Amino acid sequence: MSVPYLSILLAIPILGAIVIAFIPKGNLGGVRATAAFFTLLDLVISLGLFLSFNVSQGATLQFMERVPWIPQLGIQYLLAVDGLSMPLVILTTMLSFLSVLVSWHIDLRVKEYFILLLILETGILGVFTALDLLLFFLFWEVELLPMYLLIGIWGSGRREYSAMKFLIYTVFGSAFMLVGILWLYRDSGLQTFDMTVLGQAHIASQFSAIIFALIFMAFAIKLPIWPLHTWLPDAHTDAPTAVSVMLAGVLLKMGGYAMIRINVNLLPEAAAYFAPVLVTFAVISILYGACVCMVQKDLKRLVAYSSVSHMGYVLLGIAGGITGLSLVGFTGASLQMFTHGTITGLLFALVGLVYNRTHTREISQMTGLAHRMPLIAIIFTMAGLASLGLPGMSGFVAEFLVFLGTFPAWPWHTVLAVFAIVITAGYLLWTLQRILFGPADERWAHLKDASFVDAVPIVVLIAVIILVGVYPAVVTTMIQGAFPPILDRLGAAVALLH
Repeated sequence: MSVPYLSILLAIPILGAIVIAFIPKGNLGGVRATAAFFTLLDLVISLGLFLSFNVSQGATLQFMERVPWIPQLGIQYLLAVDGLSMPLVILTTMLSFLSVLVSWHIDLRVKEYFILLLILETGILGVFTALDLLLFFLFWEVELLPMYLLIGIWGSGRREYSAMKFLIYTVFGSAFMLVGILWLYRDSGLQTFDMTVLGQAHIASQFSAIIFALIFMAFAIKLPIWPLHTWLPDAHTDAPTAVSVMLAGVLLKMGGYAMIRINVNLLPEAAAYFAPVLVTFAVISILYGACVCMVQKDLKRLVAYSSVSHMGYVLLGIAGGITGLSLVGFTGASLQMFTHGTITGLLFALVGLVYNRTHTREISQMTGLAHRMPLIAIIFTMAGLASLGLPGMSGFVAEFLVFLGTFPAWPWHTVLAVFAIVITAGYLLWTLQRILFGPADERWAHLKDASFVDAVPIVVLIAVIILVGVYPAVVTTMIQGAFPPILDRLGAAVALLH
């Protein structure tokens, strides 16, 4: 019997949470070290899986585990990864470990904080590895409670309001998703929730468009796209730094991943039918998010709205992939999820470092910070350049592939999306100039640069950003292998519509 690597991956954070629960409350160093050990162990195992992954068979589900759970209803414990999900698994374990380091100075209810952070990691990993629709839905719900508590207890500002808003939006979307999943189960006639079976079958339901819309609602909220985005800036602004890193880094990616895995893969005809709607909302999200960033006064809120804009590129690439049957479009969308996770996760970590020292996020209150914090300033500048799509950074590769894959099918939409890069460059460079450069302010004469624990997360993330920017094949080769079967189903669906 093969080793259940994915189950081990999911179990390690839970085991870590159990161990932390038995550590005495006063042993804060032991709690932090335990959380770091278990998240690092998960990262090492996921790297092993990444290196063992057979890239030449990217469309083949690998490390599969299948155990009947409720056979009378066709429900299974079914885990596997392919070229689409493997990079997101690596992203999750990496950001989880780095989030523990980012949280090293947390001193409020430390045990409970790290227990919730570890449970959150298991929930997210479950979403990226589950291939039974009901199991997927359960993991989708697992992350709600820890995220709600992490924002509501350890956040700042209107933390209770922001936590409740996040919960209401997500539960609202989940209700629609559950109805859509059950409707799909009934109309497929296959008596299974197995995505591998449903993906190979031609589900000719007369209600497929309605099922698509119901399921898509949950993913559109999570991505998020305009006008379902309003929970995101509040949650980001009031969440603690590590939670913002996880929220921007991987939680948003659950929406984009699920759109491809479920909406496009299982309901290709409905996906082709709705593609014009998707590309329209993608462009609106891209331009809206970029324009709103121009008027933000809070540094963290600016990065939050930039996520709305940049996640619009994911939807744009998906729409271009659907209509143009474009491998490049889908690859760009998938790579954008990975690169946005590293870039925006880095930006939020840097904002947290600045806030911990200055105790303000007001852009107008900061000037000349580079004189006091050179390392933070250098990496902040590099992260900003990566976010605006500078060649040599991972953001450029992802956005270029999205534009290249979308332009043949949606030329004018792509042109509008490209224009948003100009706006992005404007607000990012203007922000960097205001907070980092200029005359040194005497108020910040006491500020210190990043410590070793502070420096590890930001240096690791900028290294990954540069690596993928210089050699994108380390990720794109794996991603590309996942899409030929999806494109085959889409091609048949588009032919039927015409």
